[in-house]
Amino acid sequence: MDFTIPQHIADDVDRFRRFLKESFAGKLAAWLRAGELQREFFAELGQGGWYGTVFAGDRLRRGPALREAMIAEEFAKVSPGAAVAALAHADLGLMGLALFGSASLQERYGAKSVQGETVMCLGNTERQAGSDVAAVALRAEQAAGGWVLSGAKAYVTNGAAADLAVVTAVTDPAAARNSRHSMFLVDLSAAGIRRTRLNKPVWIPSDLTRIEFERVFVGADHLLGERGRGLPQVLSVFTHSRVPIAALSLGTAAGAFELAVNRAARRSVFGRPIAEFQAKAFEMAELHARIEAARLMVWRTCAAMDAGEDFRAPASMAKFLAVDAARTTAAWAADLFGAASVVRDHPIHKYPLDAWAASLGEGTQDIQKLVIFRELMKRFA
Repeated sequence: MDFTIPQHIADDVDRFRRFLKESFAGKLAAWLRAGELQREFFAELGQGGWYGTVFAGDRLRRGPALREAMIAEEFAKVSPGAAVAALAHADLGLMGLALFGSASLQERYGAKSVQGETVMCLGNTERQAGSDVAAVALRAEQAAGGWVLSGAKAYVTNGAAADLAVVTAVTDPAAARNSRHSMFLVDLSAAGIRRTRLNKPVWIPSDLTRIEFERVFVGADHLLGERGRGLPQVLSVFTHSRVPIAALSLGTAAGAFELAVNRAARRSVFGRPIAEFQAKAFEMAELHARIEAARLMVWRTCAAMDAGEDFRAPASMAKFLAVDAARTTAAWAADLFGAASVVRDHPIHKYPLDAWAASLGEGTQDIQKLVIFRELMKRFA
């Protein structure tokens, strides 16, 4: 197996690091204080070509998974909260449009979405429907020329910033559990939509928003994919997006680790640097190995995606290992910084909270284990 990073991808990652340093870092502090991203954020990423989807030949097309994963890791080293806003746009909302949008919908919305001029999100989770995706209860009733949506989505990343939402809703309540839902592309400026930003301490400065639908009309041409296929379609979106969120989790671990190692090498206690104490040296070695193992699993999954192979099990293993590394490393790093880690403005403060959040997106750790187990049984049973 060749582990060499293609030169064009390595060059793009270097260019992205420069973008973070020269164009992003100066704005981040103000956005963190405000707890909110500005619209220019999405447009600047789009203009730089930093999303994993391109618009070519009037269609949305996915770029190399490895490139997107490496960019997501670099982004999360600096700001997991900003990185997840980019991911929610490109790998949830835009992913739904790319995988299931008709040619006319992609032609209408694709170019501006790839450029970040139109911001997207995905609304699936409800108060009673989280890991149990099929428990979604938002209703879509057929009407002349389309559908009328009524209900609410509870926790939508980019819900306040977005122009368009990919939404799952019940269209056939009498059908079997896995055939009663459909997927829609909803204009969030439509009459009957109310948005409420939620107060959260994680993944700042991205927003988390409750979206309520009070008899919201959606045209028939805004049905994504097939009627009654909403559940497998949204699960397919989540499978695809597990790879960049695994990379984001990996970046969360790596960002915290780099801060802590630099601290351990420079700060002295009891007359010598922290890094010279064997207990801390062994902890650093173990965490470094965990991060490297998670990175290899992320790259292995990207290779499967780019080769057109089945990547369901590798994607869940990548996310499981990356989240485990992020949780363990971020907590360790915060301990190493001591009291400074509880100061909100300190660079290390965000990592333990964001590692916690990473375990929830695109399926909890238990959901990843369930997917891995099911794929394992297909092989052996």
